[in-house]
Amino acid sequence: NFFVFEAILVPFEITACNVIIHYWSAVVPAGGIIAIVIVLYALINLLAVKWYGETEFWAALGKVLLIVGLILFTFITMLGGNPLGDRFGFRYWNNPGSFKPLYYEGSLGRWLGFLQCLVQASFTIAGPDYVSMAAGEAENPRVAMPKAYNAVFYRLTTFFILGALCVGINVPYDDPELTAAFANDEPGAAASPYVVAMNRLRIRVLPSIVNALVLASAFSAGNSYVYCASRSLFGLALEGKAPRFLTRTNRQGVPYYCVLVVLLICLLAFLQVSNGSATVLAWFVNLVTPSQLINFAVMCGTFLCWLKACKAQGLDRDRLPYKSRFQPFAAWYGLIGCTVMAFVGGYTVFLPGYWDTPSFIFSYFMIALCPILFVGWKVIKRTRLRKPHEVDLKGEVEEIDEYTRTFVPQPYKNVADKWFNIIFGG
Repeated sequence: NFFVFEAILVPFEITACNVIIHYWSAVVPAGGIIAIVIVLYALINLLAVKWYGETEFWAALGKVLLIVGLILFTFITMLGGNPLGDRFGFRYWNNPGSFKPLYYEGSLGRWLGFLQCLVQASFTIAGPDYVSMAAGEAENPRVAMPKAYNAVFYRLTTFFILGALCVGINVPYDDPELTAAFANDEPGAAASPYVVAMNRLRIRVLPSIVNALVLASAFSAGNSYVYCASRSLFGLALEGKAPRFLTRTNRQGVPYYCVLVVLLICLLAFLQVSNGSATVLAWFVNLVTPSQLINFAVMCGTFLCWLKACKAQGLDRDRLPYKSRFQPFAAWYGLIGCTVMAFVGGYTVFLPGYWDTPSFIFSYFMIALCPILFVGWKVIKRTRLRKPHEVDLKGEVEEIDEYTRTFVPQPYKNVADKWFNIIFGG
């Protein structure tokens, strides 16, 4: 499931790249842009993978600077710092309002609008879990990983909340350019709410700069998903949960068959050649969202089982390097919330007059597939669920303890390295 949702995010980002590029010109057809992006991903992940870490670091820094810049842009322009001298503040929260009715008027419509936003927000929750993929290669993980998790969680939460707030400040929900972009699948769909606001305020040049940065961000995200998805598939192959030929690597250690499988999945991006970009993006969102929610639900369920094993074996959590708060209530909240939202995600198809077969399939395919894979694996491999007292909680603990005792932190290379670690290292 983790591999599937990572792999599907690649054609999603490719589709997004195509939409953004068409903001400037529609001369190059969608199929051409998709092919170019896929070829670039292939070259980067098969031939230039040694530069992956360095490029992604700078790409991540660029994303942070972009969102900080957009937040500052919102603050300055809402106070009148724009060519029109328009001090609009929170005007659009009153006219047309902060809640857009969806499908129906009145309270029901506003509730469905909020629910749709909640579904879209569920799509964006992935991110903190990716930190765990670096645990095996991190220096002094018992110290570094808790800092990394906290830093990623709080910073993402802050950026998401401020970003959503800024969008509501910048653009009314009935803005003609924005609604036309999504309703008619016009090239203007590449214009994010920020770009729409810049156009409305007659700010020149900056919209193209923002779109260029967003394009770089989308391309970088797709490249990251190619890397992560291929490594996830490689890990499955090493564990015997995927065909053995996928374990083959080249001289640089790149699992090229795994990369090729992910690139084949990228071909789904060509769906937008015969369907609108907005439609295809919605399909990918519908497919990925329940998959992500299932992942988080499984993580919460796994934690609860681990907690039960700790209690059965007398392991005191206070003696561990890190102890999360509000447990087990937080885990139960996450498990129930993610499970409910996974089923709610495709609710629109059940409204009278809104049935759409592709949307139904994309929304509930993973929900049906995951239990089948889980039960099928248990039956075929004849594995069983372990009882709390049977779970191995101390495997390789001695090696980790020894590593922690003998670890010598490396000095900072320079002042810039020190401040980068303070700002971005948690």
